[in-house]
Amino acid sequence: MAGGKHILGKSRGRRVFGTARVGDRGQIVIPKEARELFGIRPGDTLLLLGDTETGLVISRPELLNDLADQLLNQIKNEG
Repeated sequence: MAGGKHILGKSRGRRVFGTARVGDRGQIVIPKEARELFGIRPGDTLLLLGDTETGLVISRPELLNDLADQLLNQIKNEG
């Protein structure tokens, strides 16, 4: 599935990379194309967020740190 599938009605930055099978130990393999695109390397830490209605989100923890910094700076500048 080279290039990932474009999700209809979504921006080109959103892609479907295929499926991942859960192994006996609960592990999944992130498709190579996704690892390369997002710079995920062995040993990296990923954050998993979940919602019973919408499912799982896998992200880099730094993204939430950046978001928190932006929010705190906005609050500081408004105050």
